Amino acid sequence: MAAVAANVAAAAEDRESQRENVPGLESQRRQIENGESGRERPLRAGESWFLVEQHWYKQWEVYVQGGDQDSGTFPGCINNADLFEDQVNWRLKKGLVEGEDYVLLPAAAWHYLVDWYGLEHGQPPIERKVVELPSVQKVEVYPVELLLVRHSDMDTPHIAQFSHTDSVGSQEDLECALPPSTDLVLRTAREQFLVSPQEETRLWIKNAEGSFERLCNTRVTLLDAALKTGQVVIMETRNKDGTWPSAQPQAVNTALEEDEEFQGQPGICGLTNLGNTCFMNSALQCLSNVPQLTEYFLKNHYLEELNFCNPLGMKGEIAEAYADLVKQAWSGHHRSIVPHVFKTKVGHFASQFLGYQQHDSQELLSFLLDGLHEDLNRVKKKEYVELCDAAGRPDQEVAQEAWQNHKRRNDSVIVDTFHGLFKSTLVCPDCGNVSVTFDPFCYLSVPLPVSHKRVMEVFFVSMDPRRKPEQHRLVVPKKGKISDLCVALAKHTGMSPERMMVADVFSHRFYKIYQLEESLSSILDRDDIFIYEVSGRSAIGENSREDVVLPIYLRERTPARDYNNSYYGLMLFGHPLLVSVPRDRLSWDALYHILLYRLSRYVTRPSSDDEDDGDEKDMEDKDSMPKPGHVAGGSSQDSGPEQAGPSSGVAGGSRAPVDNSPGPSHWPQRARRKHLFTLQTVNSNGTSDRSTFNEDTHAQPYIAIDWEPEMKKRYYDEVEAEGYVKHDCVGYVLKKAPVRLQECIELFTTVETLEKENPWYCPTCKQHQLATKKLDLWMLPETLIIHLKRFSYTKFSREKLDTLVEFPIRDLDFSEFVIKPQNESAPELYKYDLIAVSNHYGGLRDGHYTTFACNKDSGQWHYFDDNSVSPVTENQIESKAAYVLFYQRQDVARRLQPQPGLAEPPASPACGPPPNSEFMDVN
Repeated sequence: MAAVAANVAAAAEDRESQRENVPGLESQRRQIENGESGRERPLRAGESWFLVEQHWYKQWEVYVQGGDQDSGTFPGCINNADLFEDQVNWRLKKGLVEGEDYVLLPAAAWHYLVDWYGLEHGQPPIERKVVELPSVQKVEVYPVELLLVRHSDMDTPHIAQFSHTDSVGSQEDLECALPPSTDLVLRTAREQFLVSPQEETRLWIKNAEGSFERLCNTRVTLLDAALKTGQVVIMETRNKDGTWPSAQPQAVNTALEEDEEFQGQPGICGLTNLGNTCFMNSALQCLSNVPQLTEYFLKNHYLEELNFCNPLGMKGEIAEAYADLVKQAWSGHHRSIVPHVFKTKVGHFASQFLGYQQHDSQELLSFLLDGLHEDLNRVKKKEYVELCDAAGRPDQEVAQEAWQNHKRRNDSVIVDTFHGLFKSTLVCPDCGNVSVTFDPFCYLSVPLPVSHKRVMEVFFVSMDPRRKPEQHRLVVPKKGKISDLCVALAKHTGMSPERMMVADVFSHRFYKIYQLEESLSSILDRDDIFIYEVSGRSAIGENSREDVVLPIYLRERTPARDYNNSYYGLMLFGHPLLVSVPRDRLSWDALYHILLYRLSRYVTRPSSDDEDDGDEKDMEDKDSMPKPGHVAGGSSQDSGPEQAGPSSGVAGGSRAPVDNSPGPSHWPQRARRKHLFTLQTVNSNGTSDRSTFNEDTHAQPYIAIDWEPEMKKRYYDEVEAEGYVKHDCVGYVLKKAPVRLQECIELFTTVETLEKENPWYCPTCKQHQLATKKLDLWMLPETLIIHLKRFSYTKFSREKLDTLVEFPIRDLDFSEFVIKPQNESAPELYKYDLIAVSNHYGGLRDGHYTTFACNKDSGQWHYFDDNSVSPVTENQIESKAAYVLFYQRQDVARRLQPQPGLAEPPASPACGPPPNSEFMDVN
């Protein structure tokens, strides 16, 4: 009993001593109600305010207003019990109203009250943040309650509270400075589910309708992400093989488990061809083997630099899709992967790559580098930068200014790795004004030295009927004329060029008969060109010459598919001819015998009995011969079944003949007597009787030799007619000497004159000029991409240059090409080693892309052919197929080498050759 009395006395003494440290009641009221620490102070975003139960606070107000510290109105310890739903989780009751259920106090006032009166034992303080909502600041009494779950266990949620101003991702990602105590969704989820810092995670949101949406940008607040109380947030962890669990359908889970068990060399992973996507696979394999870029993605540096708000970017989607590919390829758990998601993303942002058409690997590479740069651009708001001309200033100063201006708008791992600087010099041809600018570049597109000669195959048709047509292979100037083609043929035949006429034969008719002054560029390699010998006195049409050249077609009369078989059609066949006819023999009978002589090699003359039978039959049938209108009606079948040989032209094509030659003013009447064949004037297409149309009589005359089927079968030798011989020159091959890569770079830096389609505006002359332009290399990047311009496009032709370009595997020295003053103590700044090659096999219309690449870990070269990967030796890399070259600067290679004490990469072993390109499948 004495002990209890002693305790009560001690407690009274404590209260008494505590009261001695408490300020007076009026002072308390001023500190809590007014002043900088009082409840009347304005709200500031990010501050902490505390909830105090309304009944206790009103009791305190009565107490301090009474002025008597010993009054019975003393409120006692702060007790917020009426604000909680329970005494376990300490969750606030729903629907509490400020002024009725609670009052809000700033942090300083709260701490004063706790110091003076204490807090009920076991109760937590109710701390809330001031948040800045659109156009208003308020204390966030009810935080956002999220249900956090793991992707692998969706049925076990963890409830966590967050402020609307908390970031979804990491604290460093927030642009505004938030207090260190801010709870973060991603960090909370990782801590709750015990995910190690090395593991990569991402978040998904479950919407009200039950669908899932990726929370790509984690550098936003919960308010910006529109996260609400009760929403489910799923955290997903990347698999060991680089894939995401959500990206794999359930059906392939077993295959994934098998892949996870597979352990190969990281980076030695094929890419499945989705249908003409070898161009994409080749570009991806090259880029994947750029060491510093791959390390950037493997070490997750890209996560800190994803730019979701760049209007020029792709909302980070291209960078994330490429990162997924890199992580899978370098996990070592895949023999090959299917880049379907990446292909879909590329098609979404670049419509030219939609579908499954063949494309250029360099074009995709250009798009991908630009997309990655903008998605990873560290510059969030691009400022306007005015481009300045040198205006006589030193190159060093202008170049530094240009590079700094470039970096003010463009700063990414792509710029760090691939961007260099050109010096561009333009000189006005009129006033001599010189304009110097420095421009950034991402790759060099270097031209190949182009031969000024062209090889053309033609068929020479002699006037001598005993000689078969001869096939010739002629070397002519690429920008030459038709007359040059005749001169080249004259060297082989001894025939004067003046006795030659050149024609394009297509589908048994003349597509065009050329004049000597026309350009050779209008003739495509696929055209069938015939050169006919004519008499030296002849010309097409009527003029002062003594002979006339007549275009001759061969046609066969065939029964049309009519019910009564009373209607006949005509089909062209065989080789057309250009025949010289003396002007004084322009009669049907004379023409018949001239043509019979020209056809004598493959047309048998009838015996006297056959002639008589034929004449009698002719006389009997002359009244039933098709009228001119009927002949014209056969035009729908004129092309007919094509014969083998050069006259057949391009199968399946249809071109309208070009007729630009003059004709005679009159023409003899047809002879009525019929022999082996009949003669008919026709249009330039060889399909209609000219007499059925009111054509200009000055138009070029075309003659058709019309055969009855039976007569053709008896007297016309089709095999002999289609026969031809090859001249010795056909066996000759114009050898293309290989060129060195340095020659291509020299050609790139030579002075050129701008084309008419791309003039330069001279600020001095105030008009557009065809100025001279010279590009020089000022600063080279860590990784240099060299694009060999193998594809040539002109108005009339497209071709692929299959010239062998000799490029070094090691020590490509650019010191002679870089004009910036050089650091002689660091020669490795100008020397490069090859790390990857994109190859193109085949032609323009069909082709196949593959890759040679050096593995950054092993130093071994491999050949990537879609999903097939095989080791190769260095002497197999150089070929005519090389299209895009990737070189790495030697100082960068040394910087990326393993540190001393770590395992050195093994030397490249001798390996078998890649598949033979002659038998390589093409798409």
